[in-house]
Amino acid sequence: MSTIRERRAGLLLHPTSLPGQTGIGELGSEAYGVLDWIAQAGFTLWQVLPLGPTGYGDSPYQCFSAFAGNPYLISLERLVGWGWLDEGDIEPIGRLEQERVNYGAVIPLKVEVLDKAFAAWDQKAGSEERGRFDHFYETNRDWLDDYALFSSLKQFHDGKPWNQWPEHHRDRDTFALEEVRRELNDRLRRAQWMQYIFNRQWQDLRAHAADLGLAIMGDMPIFVAYDSADVWANREKFHLDADGNPTVVAGVPPDYFSATGQRWGNPLYRWEVHRDEDFAWWQARIRRALEQFDLIRIDHFRGFAACWEIPADEPTAVNGRWVDAPGDEFFTSLQRSMGSLPLVAEDLGEITSDVIELRKKYGLPGMGILQFAWKGGPSNAFLPHNHERNSVVYTGTHDNNTTLGWWDEEADDDIRKAIADYIGHDVTDPTGDMLRMAFASVADTAVVPMQDVLRLDETAKMNRPGIETGNWSWRVNRDHLTPEIAREMRGMIKRYNRLANGSTSG
Repeated sequence: MSTIRERRAGLLLHPTSLPGQTGIGELGSEAYGVLDWIAQAGFTLWQVLPLGPTGYGDSPYQCFSAFAGNPYLISLERLVGWGWLDEGDIEPIGRLEQERVNYGAVIPLKVEVLDKAFAAWDQKAGSEERGRFDHFYETNRDWLDDYALFSSLKQFHDGKPWNQWPEHHRDRDTFALEEVRRELNDRLRRAQWMQYIFNRQWQDLRAHAADLGLAIMGDMPIFVAYDSADVWANREKFHLDADGNPTVVAGVPPDYFSATGQRWGNPLYRWEVHRDEDFAWWQARIRRALEQFDLIRIDHFRGFAACWEIPADEPTAVNGRWVDAPGDEFFTSLQRSMGSLPLVAEDLGEITSDVIELRKKYGLPGMGILQFAWKGGPSNAFLPHNHERNSVVYTGTHDNNTTLGWWDEEADDDIRKAIADYIGHDVTDPTGDMLRMAFASVADTAVVPMQDVLRLDETAKMNRPGIETGNWSWRVNRDHLTPEIAREMRGMIKRYNRLANGSTSG
C-alpha cells in the first residue's frame, strides 16, 4: 500500500531551477537555503523531475541513463570547499546568464571545470576519500560500469548515438570493450567520479531535507531514452532489430488534442523478457530511485496496462495499436520483494477502467490537475468535490502553463465563468484561488509549482510539450523568496490542515 496518507503540501521545483552564480541550479548552498525557505513556508514534500544526465533538448525525460545522476547539477562551490577547485577556476562560468539556464553555454564550461576538479582529486585525494569513492563504485557497479563505458564511448565518438558507432562498439564486442577499458581508463574513472560526487552531494542535500521534515518525491518516466546506457547495455530487453534499431516505438494515439497523436520514439520493452527475469532490471531501477527519493511518481502509468505500439518507420502515431503490458505481474513482483510501494501513478489522459483497477489494486495514489477541471460539467474528476483521498492534486505540472499564464493565455470565457460559479465570486486572484482549492481538496497531498507560489506568468513556464528547444530553462530569483510569501503559504497550508502531523502551530 502507498505511504501517502496524512494531509500534506508539496512544492514542485526542479534543481536546475535553483538560483545561483554558475548558470544552472546546483546542489550547493543556494539549494540548502531554498529548502530552508520551503520548510518555513509549511511544505513537507519537495517534488523534483528526473535527475538523470540529460542529452539533446536538455529534457530530464530523455536521459542517457535511468540510474545515473546529472553531473551538471554538481555544486562547484562545494568542490572548492573540498579542495578540488580554486575560486578562480569557477570565475568564467560565473559570468554566464543567471536568470535562465543557457545549456549551450553552461555545459561545455561546466564539463571543463569538472574535468579540472577530477584531475585535482585524482592527484591529491587521501586514503579516506578514495575509500568513499571505492565504496560507492562497488555498491553501484552493476549500472555504473555500463554508464561509464557508454558516456566515454559517446564522447569518443563525437556524441553520436550508439547505433551509429562502429559495429564492435555498437554491439559490445567483448574484446573491443576490454580495449576501451584500457585505452579510455581515465575517461571511465572520470565518469565514475562524477557520479560519486553527484551522489555525495545529493545525499547530503537529502539529509538536510529530512532534518527539515521534507520528504522528496522523484519522477520516473516509464520509458527510457533510446540513446542511453540502459538500451545499449540491455538490447535483449527492448524491441530492436539485429543492428540495434527500434522496430516499434512508444507514443499515444490520436485524440482531441492531436489528430496525429504523439510519437515519442522511445523503444518499447520486451515484457516477456522482463517477466522471465522476474522484472530484475525494473526492480534494480526502482531500488536505485528509492536510494534517492522517499516517493516516486511514475510517468505514463497507463503503460503498465497497455502501450501504444507504433511501427518505427511510421512518421506519426496514427498507425499504432494497443499492446497489453503485464502490470499486475509487475506490481505483484515489486510488492513481493519490496513490501510497501511508495509510488504515485501519473494517470492522466485517456484512462481506461483496467488502468484504474490496476492503480487501486495496489493502493497507488493517482493525480488530479485543477487546470483540467473546468470542462465537462460537475462530474469532471478533477473538480475538487470529486477528488479521492488517496491522490495527489496539482494546480498544474511542469507540462502546464503557470496558473497565471493559463488564466491570461488559455482559459476561455466558459472556463472563467465556471471557476467564478464554483467559488461563488468573481476571480480577481486566479492563482490564489487555485492554490486555495488545491490545499482545501480532500486529496491527501497537494503539490503546487514554485511558479504558482510566486504568482508568475507564462514566461516562467518550465516546458512547452511538442517544442524541442528552449525548455527547462526557468530559474528562481532568490530575492522573490521573501518571508512574506513564506508566511502567506504557511497560513494557507495551516488553514487547510496540511502542516506536519496536522500541527496547528506556526
